[in-house]
Amino acid sequence: MNAEIITIGDELLLGQVIDTNSAWIGQELNKIGLHVHFKSTISDTREAILQALTDAKKRSNVIVITGGLGPTKDDITKITLTEFFNTRLVLNQKVLDWVISIFTSRKLPMLESNNLQAMIPENCEVLWNKNGTAPGMWFFENDIAYISMPGVPFEMKTIFEEEAVPKLKSKFTFPEIIHRTIQTCGIGESFLAKQIAPLEDALPGYIRLAYLPAVGSVRLRFSAYGADQQKMNADLNGIVQHLYDLVGEFIFGEDEDSMQKVIGVLLKEKQLSLATAESCTGGYLAHLITSIPGSSAYYKGSIISYANEIKINELSVEPEILKTEGAVSETCVLQMAANLRNKFNTDFAIATSGIAGPEGGTASKPVGTVWIAVSSSQKTFARKFNMGDNRERTIERTGLTALDLLRRHILECY
Repeated sequence: MNAEIITIGDELLLGQVIDTNSAWIGQELNKIGLHVHFKSTISDTREAILQALTDAKKRSNVIVITGGLGPTKDDITKITLTEFFNTRLVLNQKVLDWVISIFTSRKLPMLESNNLQAMIPENCEVLWNKNGTAPGMWFFENDIAYISMPGVPFEMKTIFEEEAVPKLKSKFTFPEIIHRTIQTCGIGESFLAKQIAPLEDALPGYIRLAYLPAVGSVRLRFSAYGADQQKMNADLNGIVQHLYDLVGEFIFGEDEDSMQKVIGVLLKEKQLSLATAESCTGGYLAHLITSIPGSSAYYKGSIISYANEIKINELSVEPEILKTEGAVSETCVLQMAANLRNKFNTDFAIATSGIAGPEGGTASKPVGTVWIAVSSSQKTFARKFNMGDNRERTIERTGLTALDLLRRHILECY
């Protein structure tokens, strides 16, 4: 069965608002076994909405619409739906009572436009919106389900989860779908594909593989579709084990794991501590680490040594090293990491120094050159990388790569 998503709003087309709704809806539809094969974003016009609905009913079994259900004049989705279904608006007393109760509880006056929220297409079923005044609407015609919801994300999500999904499950029988996601770091998408080609070529027809690259990492998502859940799980387990045999050194986690979460689990389990000394990453590494709840149990803190005098005064980097080799050098980051570990009395320290750009590069040290060091009682080592010429991506890649170096070192030595 196929589903499609239509998001309505000029603000989406103009980029004034980022469309997070369709991404979330797509994930939720996929969870229940619906294949999302088309997505469109259209303007707040009668013509655009009618055309989108006319096209959608030719190719989809489930059509999910968000946006255009507010009380203002530019919200024309509801009235256009009445035209599409050749029906009329009627007063829904239950919705009106709800809208009145909201305004009464907030001690706000009711406007005529607010009363109009209770006017509902005669052929629809109301999808209750307990977080707002605009109800969602369910239409079912010619074995096609149409779901119309407000564009406000927290209102839409509740309506979809609590109202729309149960109705979909009551109308349709969906196949079982199981996902397994493997998180990799330190290998590019094309190299990864080459390494796992034998596995990919041998996948059974009911299991699909998707490559999901991000900055510094690639997720491999295996999706199994069918009726025999036990067999699907067994086959996916075998595939994942084969994957570990092929590229295990690059795998850092599964499903919703993040690198910083994996690092936190390792440090907690082994009762180890960490500190960071950051130059080019400017605190981004500390941000990643502290984004995990409970990170205070293992993370002591950071020195953001952006300026050379901070490297000298706070991290005891030798001034001569900065003069002769520069801040972006192996010797500099080695001293940063080792001296910070001693200063903070931690089991591990990470140091970063590089040229994030867009300026500052030279022939010998082009933009994107980054040195990362990891220090422990076992050893202190550094690696050189070229992270590319985009400043934001360089910072993100450096943060992820630094944590991956630490992860590998912990697994190697502890």
